[in-house]
Amino acid sequence: MRTRTDESIEDLLRRCAPHVLGLLIRRHGQFDACEDAVQDALLAAAVQWPEQGVPSDPRAWLLTVAGRRLTDQWRSDSARRRREDAVAAQVPAHEMVLPGPGDERAAQDDDTLTLLFLCCHPAVSEPAQVALTLRAVGGLRTAEIAHAFLVPEATMAQRISRAKQRIKASGAGFGLPPEPERSDRLRVVLHVLYLIFNEGYTATSGPELARSGLTDEAIRLTRQVHRLLPDDGEVAGLLALMLLTDARRTARTTADGAMVPLAEQDRGRWDRKLLEEGVALISATLARSSLGAYQLQAAIAAVHAEARSTQETDWRQILILYKILDRISPNPMATLNRAVATAMVEGPQAGLDLLATLDADKRVAGHYRIDAVRGHLLELAGDPAAARSSYQAAARGTISLPEQRYLEAKAARLRASDDPGSG
Repeated sequence: MRTRTDESIEDLLRRCAPHVLGLLIRRHGQFDACEDAVQDALLAAAVQWPEQGVPSDPRAWLLTVAGRRLTDQWRSDSARRRREDAVAAQVPAHEMVLPGPGDERAAQDDDTLTLLFLCCHPAVSEPAQVALTLRAVGGLRTAEIAHAFLVPEATMAQRISRAKQRIKASGAGFGLPPEPERSDRLRVVLHVLYLIFNEGYTATSGPELARSGLTDEAIRLTRQVHRLLPDDGEVAGLLALMLLTDARRTARTTADGAMVPLAEQDRGRWDRKLLEEGVALISATLARSSLGAYQLQAAIAAVHAEARSTQETDWRQILILYKILDRISPNPMATLNRAVATAMVEGPQAGLDLLATLDADKRVAGHYRIDAVRGHLLELAGDPAAARSSYQAAARGTISLPEQRYLEAKAARLRASDDPGSG
C-alpha cells in the first residue's frame, strides 16, 4: 500500500474510472449494471484508501471490487446469473484479465474514447449526456454532479438512470461507431465537453460566478480526447479555447466574489502558462487543419490573450473571425458577440443594428444576455437612460447572483450619473 493525499486519490480515481468501466462492459456487456458497480467501487476506494493506503495496482483493486459487486447483484437473480455465465463463456480468455504492460495504453485509450461516444449516444438527451459523461467518464459521484447543477441528488440520479436505460434500449454495443456516424458522434462529444466547461466557467444559476470543478473536469477530458485524436483540428481547437478562457479565472472576480468583466480585468493576473499553451496549440492547429467553429473561437480568444488591454485589442481581426464563424457555423450567440466587435470597429450604432436582428430569433428572444449587450452598446452610444433600462431587464432575466449584482450595479451607476442632483 502507498500513502497519497486525498486530492491525488481523487485524481487517481477519476483516471481509473473509465478504464475499469470499459473492461467490465467489454466483459459483461451491460452498461447500466457495470456503471453502478464501478460507482460502488469508487466510493469504497474513496473511503478506504485515505486510511489504508492506495493499493499497488489501483485499477486491479477497483476491478475486483466492482466485479464482486456485479456478482452479488446477479446472484440475487438466477436468470441474471445464467446470463452472466453464458456471456462469460463466450469471452476470450485474454479479455478476462487486465491488459499486460505492453497492451495497457492502447486498451485504456480505446475505452476512454469509446465511453465518451457511448455516453453521448443520440438516444440520450443533451442534459443527460452531460450528466452521464461526468459520472461514467469523469468519475464524479451523483451527489457531486447534482451539486454542480444545483438540482436535488434524486433528480440527477433519475436523469442518469434514464440515460443508461435509453442506451440499453438502443442496443448499442461497447465499441466505436462506424464512419460516418463516428464523425457525427464526435461533434456531439465535443459539444458536451463544451457545455460542461461553459457551465463551470459561468454558472447559469446560484451564488457563485463559476464552478471550477466543472471547468477542470472539462479540460481534463478534452486533453484526453486530444491525446487520442491529436490530428483532429476541432478537438485541438476546443482544448485551446478552454485553456485560453480558463486562463482568466483568477481575474474574473474580486476578493468578495463580485464579477469583473473582461475590459476591467487585471491582465497581469491571467495565467501566462495556460495562455502560452493555448496560443501555441491554436496557432499550430490553424496552420494544418481546415477551419472549424472551435478553432475560430480559440483564435478569437488568442487575439484577446495577446492584447495588453481592451484598447490595444485588434478588434478588426476579431470582427473578421466572428464574420467567418457566423458564416460557417451560424449561431445567435456568435452574432451577439459579433455585435460587440462591430461596435468596437464601426461604432455603437452599427453594433446595435446587428443586435436588433436577434430580437426575432426565437432561440434567444428575451435572453438576458441580449439585454446586457444592448445596455453596453447603448452606454457606448451615449444613451444612459436606455442603457439603464436594458441593464435592469438583463438583471431580472438572469438567475446567476454575481451577474445579477453586476448588472444592477451598472444600472445604479447610470442612474446616479444621469441624476442632475447627483453631482
